[in-house]
Amino acid sequence: MSNLRVSVLGGGSWGTTVAHLCAHNTPTLIWARDEATVAGINERHVNEKYLPDYELHPNLRATTDFEEAVRDTDLLIMGVPTSAFRETAQRVSQYLRPWVPVVSLAKGFEAESRLRMTQIIEQELPSRPVGVLTGPNLAKEILAGNPAGGVVALTEFHIAERLQSIFTTPTFRVFTHHDVVGCELGGALKNVYAIAAGSVEGMGLGDNARSAVLTRSLAELIDLGTRMGGEPLTLAGLAGMGDLLATCISPQSRNSQVGRELGKGRALKEVLGDMTQVVEGVKSAKVVKELAETYDVHMPIANQVYAVCWEDKPLDLVQDSLLRGRVGHE
Repeated sequence: MSNLRVSVLGGGSWGTTVAHLCAHNTPTLIWARDEATVAGINERHVNEKYLPDYELHPNLRATTDFEEAVRDTDLLIMGVPTSAFRETAQRVSQYLRPWVPVVSLAKGFEAESRLRMTQIIEQELPSRPVGVLTGPNLAKEILAGNPAGGVVALTEFHIAERLQSIFTTPTFRVFTHHDVVGCELGGALKNVYAIAAGSVEGMGLGDNARSAVLTRSLAELIDLGTRMGGEPLTLAGLAGMGDLLATCISPQSRNSQVGRELGKGRALKEVLGDMTQVVEGVKSAKVVKELAETYDVHMPIANQVYAVCWEDKPLDLVQDSLLRGRVGHE
């Protein structure tokens, strides 16, 4: 697999980190729109916009030429935000060879269709192996060489087994999985709950409250995820619970940071105005509320996040979603 050519689309923090991992094992090219980002990676081995304090693998190359990145690759990794995912996939279809696997890094839904990213790939790039790389993966910790684990899941499991070694390094262990739906849903849903957990911390409500929100959030995530085709054990593993914990408790998480600032009394518009990267949980909250209604799942915490983010309701997540909600068997 050392001669497999890998291309990563997207010069953000996570796309850059995954490209850095792949460059340990095989020739890797990252595509970014920003010429300064590309020059920084090629000349100084650093993404100065998003990861200025971390040195990237010296073998990683970057380009602004979209066709160059896609045309000859043997594995395409899509690290663009959900809002640009379909448009990017449509551009990819002009150049990508038919048999090339496509792996998504994005954790969220398409707002209008409520589709997962792999479903978009299947629509725009049919007849190709499709999958996700996911898990509790905070970019800066991985670049610092701290130990971490992730999951790669593809519709063709034997391909996931072959790609496993592409992402694995001495400090980053990648497990294979057959449940693409469950792995993808875990990553998409947890962003909503990170806002809830962050708000509890921001309001200073204590560890008991945050623990309760985390646990009940996992229950909601598993309930909806299994109704939509995921497997319970998947959602209790790295792709579900693992990602939920990291995103909810880490100060590096953009979604939990939004929740913390909301908990301190700041307005959502003001908080988002200070962010330099996309906060998927805010957008996903609306989709998750609609999915909960479609699948008839009781999701009080997710509904409260929606009310705060989309209806400008007061932030009272613990009281409304835990203490005043429907009481019954856990």
